[in-house]
Amino acid sequence: MHILVVNDDGPPSPTSSPYVHSLVRELQAHGHLVSVCLPHTQRSWIGKAHMIGQTVKPLYYRPPPPSAPAAGLADDDDNSNDNINPTTTNPAGATTQKYSGPRHGSTHARPSTRRGTEEWILVDGTPASCVQIGLYHFFRDRGPVDLVVSGPNYGRNTTAVFALSSGTLGGALEAAVCRHKAIALSYAFFTRNHDTGIIQKATRQSVRVIEALVRDWPSDGSVDLYSVNVPLLEGLEEGKVLFTPMLQNYWGPGSCFTEVDGSVDGEDEDEERIREEEGLAEEEEGEQAGVNRHLECHTHKHFKWTPKFTDVYKSVDEAAPGNDGWAVKEGHTSVTPLKANFFQTATHLHGTELRLCRTFGVEPQPAATAPASKEPEASQELAVRNKPQTPVYAVVDYADDYVQPLILSAMEKLLPAGSYTLVPPPPTWSASSSPDISLSELVPQQDGKVLQIMPYESIDFDYAADHPDTCLVNSYIIRKALIRKHFLSATVENWAAKHPESALAAHVKRSESFEVDYAEFLDDALIEAFDLRESLEKNEAALAEGKEGDVQWWILKPSMSDRGQGIRLFCTMEQLQEIFDGWEVESDEENDDEEQEDGENGTSKAREAEDEDYIMTSHLRHFVAQPYIHPPLLLPELGSRKFHIRTYVLCVGSMRVYVYRDMLALFAAKPYQPPSLSDAADGAETTDPNDNLDAHLTNTCLQTSLAAAAGSSSSSSSPNAETTAQPEGPKGGLVHRLSTLPLPANTHSSLLTQIYTITGDLFEAAARDG
Repeated sequence: MHILVVNDDGPPSPTSSPYVHSLVRELQAHGHLVSVCLPHTQRSWIGKAHMIGQTVKPLYYRPPPPSAPAAGLADDDDNSNDNINPTTTNPAGATTQKYSGPRHGSTHARPSTRRGTEEWILVDGTPASCVQIGLYHFFRDRGPVDLVVSGPNYGRNTTAVFALSSGTLGGALEAAVCRHKAIALSYAFFTRNHDTGIIQKATRQSVRVIEALVRDWPSDGSVDLYSVNVPLLEGLEEGKVLFTPMLQNYWGPGSCFTEVDGSVDGEDEDEERIREEEGLAEEEEGEQAGVNRHLECHTHKHFKWTPKFTDVYKSVDEAAPGNDGWAVKEGHTSVTPLKANFFQTATHLHGTELRLCRTFGVEPQPAATAPASKEPEASQELAVRNKPQTPVYAVVDYADDYVQPLILSAMEKLLPAGSYTLVPPPPTWSASSSPDISLSELVPQQDGKVLQIMPYESIDFDYAADHPDTCLVNSYIIRKALIRKHFLSATVENWAAKHPESALAAHVKRSESFEVDYAEFLDDALIEAFDLRESLEKNEAALAEGKEGDVQWWILKPSMSDRGQGIRLFCTMEQLQEIFDGWEVESDEENDDEEQEDGENGTSKAREAEDEDYIMTSHLRHFVAQPYIHPPLLLPELGSRKFHIRTYVLCVGSMRVYVYRDMLALFAAKPYQPPSLSDAADGAETTDPNDNLDAHLTNTCLQTSLAAAAGSSSSSSSPNAETTAQPEGPKGGLVHRLSTLPLPANTHSSLLTQIYTITGDLFEAAARDG
């Protein structure tokens, strides 16, 4: 990784910044490219500030060579001589800071001209300024920054009191609002007599934590930065690394400043006093009007920052275990995930209107005999507007690195800020297992509204059924009747039988669904597939008479597969048997005992073919066969390629179905050719129509051959990644909007009407009989 290191303690110094050089060296030892931009002096307690009106100027610091001890650390045999020697200037004009013993480093007004020189940037600004300058003005030749590490801070940054003012967290926050991953790193010391061995352990621990956090960084935008606190204890590496919340605490009573004597800077105090007395005498003689003589004069004084850290430690002792301060006190490393924002509370008030007082701080009371309002509608409207809205809680855990951030981004764009509260799901939830924590345990207020956007398997349908008026989910519980091919065929068949007038009876080809556990039992599985068996027998008779043009082709689809996997064409029982034989793995006696049962079919195993078109074990049970539609609608203007129309549908409530008018036409990768036992595909004789599926299948994930020919890559890793590769010649691309197809106006209108009708009937069939 390319890591930018900043801090609020300045360049290496045994008295103020003893840790930064050792961290940089450890990161470099782990193979990371490290760039460093620091304040030129101590900038603690400055938060995420910038100094406006100031021109920020850089200096260039060259750390000691790798053979020397890390700069800023005290010698093992001499912990007393830790001061930096006075600054000197060499003949070349460079300012040099010399460290006692092996500690050394030099600061220069101009950057080095010798390539390969390790050089840090020091700026007379704040930690946040260091982030901006480091990200956008230096180190650009090293490539983009992958991570910003702010620290290690000289002291802990646990609890809200420390964190809100911390320059270390300020630097990390600045990086986060610049859309960079950021980690604020702090070392919590218990004694200032540092042991270099403990610091080395803390450095190793820090790098391990940094690498683990980056490896597992949430992709859903739920975390902008982490605050990490490492205790400087002998056994720190034996302690745990705990995710902890930040303790909400406050200063105790009294000021964090101490009054000290002082004079007016730059002026003689006696002269200032004499001038004040002269002015007072003139005022008394003239008796100037409008002067409030009851105001006391201020006493001139200075103030010194003396925070009461005992307040912080006391708050940790009095709080319940589990927070960041407690973790460090117990010798553990604390990791606190944060958003680059202020915590929002009283969310039930969001969206409501604040009634303003009509007088200065006094709400007028209505008269006892006040006349009736002439505008009851306006009063009622105001009362409704002022009524607190029901809180809305959103649980968004789609378990997909591509889809999750898109959902969160869409919510941020479409919903008013503060109109909902994101509820983080527990880590035990996943798409592959049922939640062991119900939604009712996560929702803070049981009278609130709840939005669930999760994979089907993780949705708490019981909660949704118990709260039909206050809970929305992103999937219907009846969805299998729509998305599983064998269920869908049964849904259509049952509905068409009961409602022969339905569009489903005329617009959906009859289907034969069957189950196959072993390829050798295929013949038995087709006993009740009367139409299929009759068609295959007629085909064999037609082929025997040399009438291939009379053959009815069929298309086979595994019910649980997707991405075009396992789809095959066939017209004879022999072909169908060969398809299933090719999928089944032949096991020998040595492997019989090692076969694993699949959760879907319990018996068969899938052969992973050398090509990309294979189906998984769970797909090898339920199948659907349909008569193949020949010829399909072909458009010569677009290369006479087969296509299908992808329609986006939104289902709401119980139920309204909305069809999105902006539909897509997805084309096959090759021009259409009728299935045949004697096709000549690509100039080579073949007896297997499945060798030329690119002309029959329109799935975008199977269009790689055309995309490659056009010099573009076809992506199928995401649901919205539609390839737009262009073939040679004026034939058009693989994806077109339905409205742009070269169709007569009446045909386009007819297609839309048919799609609306079929969609409505299908959802009604699934809801009532599915």
